[in-house]
Order: sequence, then C-alpha cells, then structure tokens
Amino acid sequence: MSLTASIDEMLERASLPVWRDRTAAMRASFEAKTGAFSSDSAREAGFFEARSAAFWDDALTRGAFGRELVADISEEARAAVEPLARAHRGLFRAVQEGEMFLLIDEWSGVEFGAHPATNGLRDALASAAGSTPSLIDGRVVGLPLTMRIELLPGAVFHAADALEPIRALLPEAKALGFETHELCDALLRMDHALRSLSRVKAAFAYRKEALRRA
Repeated sequence: MSLTASIDEMLERASLPVWRDRTAAMRASFEAKTGAFSSDSAREAGFFEARSAAFWDDALTRGAFGRELVADISEEARAAVEPLARAHRGLFRAVQEGEMFLLIDEWSGVEFGAHPATNGLRDALASAAGSTPSLIDGRVVGLPLTMRIELLPGAVFHAADALEPIRALLPEAKALGFETHELCDALLRMDHALRSLSRVKAAFAYRKEALRRA
C-alpha cells in the first residue's frame, strides 16, 4: 500500500462520528497556532483545501494521531503510522533532480532526496524549483519497506515574494530560541495574513514582530 493510500485510509476512519470531537480539538489547536481557515473568507482566499491538508499532515506527524487509529485500520496502513510520527518538518528549498527533488532545509541545514506524494505536489515542487523559487513548509517521511523518502501532500508553499523576508527572519528566530514547529507555525500565520488580508505585502506580513503569537 502506498503512503498516500495509507493516509487516505486513516483520514477515512477519522471522519467517523466516534472521532468527531477528537479531530475538532486537534483542528482547533492547529488553527490557534497557524490561523483559522474554516470560515468562508478562507475559502475565498483559495487556501482552505491546502490548510486542511496541512492540518492532517500535522495531526499524523507531530500529533501521531495514527497511533490512536491502529485498531481501526488495515495492517498495511499501520505500517505507515510510526514513520509518520517520526517525520521531519522543515522549511525547504527545492531543486529538481530528474524524478526526485533535493529538498534543502534552510532552517536546519539537512538535505533530502525526496519523492512528492502526489502528482499535484510534483507540479507544485517543479514550480517552486523554477525561475521564481519559493520556500516550502513540508514534512518528509522515510519509508523503510520501499527505501523512499516522500514529501507529504499537505506541504504549504509560501509566496515567491516572501522568500527574502523569510530568510531575513531565520536569524531572528534562532536568536529567540525557536524550535522547528514554533518557527514554521509562525510562518504559517504570516502566510495566512498575506493571503487573507487585502493589500498586505509580503515584507509586512513576514516581519519580526509577527514571530510571536498575539
């Protein structure tokens, strides 16, 4: 079973009524860290589906939600639970190398040769690696059985004009003692502001004062 099929099975189980309160609590926690996306305005801004996918990436990796579902999913899907819980989250720059992409984490410095989990993600990575590069908040998962590293489908692509403002923030975040999730969540809040508020420029949305939650 592919990683995406395993994730799809977990999300299908998570949609059952028995998990409604648990998933609502996880989503509320994620929105508190990264910005709300369940309103009509979020849909109109065009990032509702992307933020929903990012939420599920977060629930299955940082939240290790798959461990709570093991009794309800197939043996094949269970094999993905622990690799997901050990996923590496990074702020990646992508370089295309044939069918794979070199993902360079500009926050930690580590590099991965990774496959995108979906064709749509492959197209987005190719664009981000092109002439107008952008940084990607994504999670990579090592799959021992297939000897592959995959980028999960909920990766968030920051706007191209946010590239330099983000890079300017990295030393500031290190000086404040940020860890990876704290930095990436802060950048998602800034992306939320950029995409949902009219006439906000990247240099204003991505600034030192916005690193901390209000």
